[in-house]
Amino acid sequence: MTLTTLIIYIGITAFLLTAVTGFVFKGHKSWLMTYLQNFTGALFVFSGYVKAVDPLGTAYKMEQYFTAFESTFEGTWMSFLAPLFPWMSEYVTSFSVIMIVFEIVLGLMLIMGYKSKLTSWLFLLLVAFFTVLTGFTYLTGYVPSGVNFFQFGSWTEYVATNMQVTDCGCFGDFLKLEPKVSFMKDIALMIPALYFVFKHKDMHELFTGKIRNIIVLVSTIFVTIYCFNNFMWDIPKTDFRPFKKGIDVKAQRIAEEDAEAAVQIVAWELENIASGKVIELPNAQYMSNFKDYPKTEWKITDQIKTEPTIKPTKISEYEITAVNGDDMTYQLLEDPEYSIMIVSYKMYGDANKASRTIQDTTYTIDTLVSDNGVVDIVKSIGEISSREETYYDYVWDQSFYNDYAETIVPLVKDARAAGIKSYTVVGGAGADMIDDFKGELGFEMPFYTADDILLKTIVRSNPGVVLWKDGVVVNKWHVDQLPSFADIKKENIN
Repeated sequence: MTLTTLIIYIGITAFLLTAVTGFVFKGHKSWLMTYLQNFTGALFVFSGYVKAVDPLGTAYKMEQYFTAFESTFEGTWMSFLAPLFPWMSEYVTSFSVIMIVFEIVLGLMLIMGYKSKLTSWLFLLLVAFFTVLTGFTYLTGYVPSGVNFFQFGSWTEYVATNMQVTDCGCFGDFLKLEPKVSFMKDIALMIPALYFVFKHKDMHELFTGKIRNIIVLVSTIFVTIYCFNNFMWDIPKTDFRPFKKGIDVKAQRIAEEDAEAAVQIVAWELENIASGKVIELPNAQYMSNFKDYPKTEWKITDQIKTEPTIKPTKISEYEITAVNGDDMTYQLLEDPEYSIMIVSYKMYGDANKASRTIQDTTYTIDTLVSDNGVVDIVKSIGEISSREETYYDYVWDQSFYNDYAETIVPLVKDARAAGIKSYTVVGGAGADMIDDFKGELGFEMPFYTADDILLKTIVRSNPGVVLWKDGVVVNKWHVDQLPSFADIKKENIN
């Protein structure tokens, strides 16, 4: 779906709501005001809903913003704000739920005409907040690497890869908008937002004040519970992400790779180092005459390419690596049998630096020949020396450890007994950390590593469990909703 299609659907919904408001409830004062209330209200309810099905996705997006803001404010006169963002990251999931609930309930308040002055100002503030976020996302495209956002004089031409946050997450994973489009959308929403503030007395009101209060209270409670259910107690039942149940990851990754390989360069953008003049040359012309544009005089600023026939998704970034660095991606994807992947985008453990004494022993080898000519080699201790070695001793989060010890390990044991292979993929962990955790568990199974954002995309649980077969996602579970292996086998394994 495109933004245009979505706007058409929202517009039709708003038209129907306006007709009901005007002709059934006879509650309108201004047709324009009523339509704008219903349009913006329906838009906010929908955009809030597609985020409510996956609150962790919104939390991860907010975390990216917090990281970008921290680095942006550091080194400026506003550096005192920088420490605020790591603190906010610690509570990012709570911020995500609050924002989602607020957005949906505000949409309902607009549709009902609940406390018009309060609702108008809340809508203006939220739209202004979204505009700052989307504007920052878009404008960072003008900020080259190594330049702070506030160094306006050092901004250059827009380059998409300069952006610190690639999309605003306005519609979650349901609809990805280009940052510029998101920014323009929020600028457009400022028009009805200001109109509401100055003309709030023209807003329609549905139902009685008591009923409106009840609807706001009940919807707040319901949406909050719904959000928590989609990440704390279970994974989202509606999955808009690339690794949804039934997707053939192997085939999709190959198709995306082939599409990317088929992309052709159609032109080159060059900048004259001395004058700053920028020219664009067709690929054939540049390749035939590139000697006329020596690197001492010209620099390549961009390549203009054809669009891939298949838009790349996170599946293009699906890479699994062994602890020793070996690429395990296709070896795992091409496994024709069922396999169980345990996913942990983060291993929750605190590393305490410690030291221990290591004894090094050297030996001397003597060759003895007896009277009867038998050669005997004698090994004796030559020298014993001691040295101090620094290492990290991990103290594991008890809840995280228990998820593995009490839920994951029994599942893997039962699967192994049935001939089903299992392995764990973790993010942001080195060999020492993995070895320490395996030692604490007292259970051996293969551990691999991957990008933490990729793992967050695959399953919204830490740890989470994914059942694969020949590169296809058969099913996946939240650790708290993980069935027994017997039930998994009964329901999913033929």
